[in-house]
Amino acid sequence: MAYAARWLTTGAERAEFNAFVCAHPKGHALQLWEWGEIKSRTGWRPWRLLLERAGRPAAAATVLERRLPVVGSPIFYCPRGPVADPRDEPLLEELLAAVRALARRRGAILLKIDPDIPAADADFARFLSASGFRPLDRGRNFEGVQPKFVFRLDIRPSEEELLAAMRQKTRYNIRLAQKKGVVITRGARADLPDFYAVLRETTERDRFLVRDFTYFADLYDTLVPAGYGELFLARYAGRVVAGTLAFRAGAKAWYVYGASANTSRDVMPNYLIQWEMIRWAKSLGCTLYDFRGVSGDLSEDNPLYGLYRFKKGWGGEFTEFTGEWDLVYRPALYRLWQLAEKIYSGPLKKLLARK
Repeated sequence: MAYAARWLTTGAERAEFNAFVCAHPKGHALQLWEWGEIKSRTGWRPWRLLLERAGRPAAAATVLERRLPVVGSPIFYCPRGPVADPRDEPLLEELLAAVRALARRRGAILLKIDPDIPAADADFARFLSASGFRPLDRGRNFEGVQPKFVFRLDIRPSEEELLAAMRQKTRYNIRLAQKKGVVITRGARADLPDFYAVLRETTERDRFLVRDFTYFADLYDTLVPAGYGELFLARYAGRVVAGTLAFRAGAKAWYVYGASANTSRDVMPNYLIQWEMIRWAKSLGCTLYDFRGVSGDLSEDNPLYGLYRFKKGWGGEFTEFTGEWDLVYRPALYRLWQLAEKIYSGPLKKLLARK
């Protein structure tokens, strides 16, 4: 069967591209046209591929290009993509051939993917290996670009059924927050400074780095008006005590950023805000709510175990993705890239994250 690869370049093609991504079972918010726009303002160049079969879209990919300093050659990264049927190997081969042709023109060193495919899919892993991809072991915590381990909740059941499937403690904390008078609202653009202030409290308390305010303003301005994002705030006694930012594409929603103040944590705002996010996703017709990352190390002495326990309490499914795979185009430069990655994972990584 004949395929046609189209690299989309104009804003007029945005609706067609997003419609396919949102409708496809493997569609993801990080494959949307808007995500490429956001990343274009942080040093990446987006390329949007639409692969057609018999004149109709059959696969898509947002490929991000970033040129490395000193080396001067770029890397390709397809976050949570490509958007394609993992069982359709001829389709995947055509898509990879189109990306490879672009890589030759651009002089790319590698293509990195971390698709929305479970680790248990041995057939897909065999296809990647046969196609020249190399699997990367990023550990069991948050060492990769995207989390390898997540909790996902099927939100097709009624609200009553979802509540009944939760752990008793989770239900109790939702109702406690309601009883104490915690109020959840969808945040307006003017509420972003309040959200960011609470986010800064969280990062200082839990000792991790965060991007500056302008990045979150860009997320809001690009995603929320387009219907692909939403800001939520929890208020108690008139103060913002928690906030979250959710992404949405088609029938899926993702909890991406969360923050809580150092005070009023005893009124459980984080539980009620999650419940309202789930209700929001259901109201839009979503069938899947993704709590995003947890550690794959499930031992109770792991410092990240509390995050796992919180997300497990909602009754979702613990999911391990297939992880990161690299398709190497230029082996000599790839070895330099591997060396740079080792450096980047240390002090240089912290420096770049602050910037």
